[in-house]
Amino acid sequence: MSNRVVAGPVQALINEFAKLPTIGPKTAARLVFHLLNQPRSEAVALAEALVALKDRVRACSRCFTITEEDPCDICRDERRDPQTLCVVAEPKDTYALERTGVYRGRYHILGGLISPMDGIGPDQLRVRELIARVGQEAPGEVVIATNPNAEGEATALYLSRLLQPLGVTVSRLAYGLPMGGELDYADEVTLARAIEGRRVL
Repeated sequence: MSNRVVAGPVQALINEFAKLPTIGPKTAARLVFHLLNQPRSEAVALAEALVALKDRVRACSRCFTITEEDPCDICRDERRDPQTLCVVAEPKDTYALERTGVYRGRYHILGGLISPMDGIGPDQLRVRELIARVGQEAPGEVVIATNPNAEGEATALYLSRLLQPLGVTVSRLAYGLPMGGELDYADEVTLARAIEGRRVL
């Protein structure tokens, strides 16, 4: 879409939307023109939600998921099983696993996956914090729930080698999940079966 056809605030918002993952210029333009046809209150509500997201949401100091209160709801919930710690790459993975209603333990968010091609090694992730948590909380099992792709497998292998000498059982989700897939795209039934059928590494 040419800037000569659409200028000013319209083009500026199209440009901002197009920066988001999976949203190209055409989808961005559709979103902007949809917002133009909505009442002003809808645009204000969207703007306020975005500002609140940046102002009020932060990382939990214990598990590193996103939260408004520190520690997060899951870390504060005494009904959660302290003997099981599930390691995921990103907060969105926690959300995906919680949707299943099957997993009742606690989480640890790494903040990414080992990816030498992208210059991401263990030092860029929350691996030291994970080792410290396992030492302090002494869970009976650490479930590694990284994506079934090259980066996820490399991260799982690295973590299992670090964790096994600590005397903790290290398991991996069963796959039902397709190789190369991502947790947040999997349906609840597939994820639930992967949790229930996890295997010891």
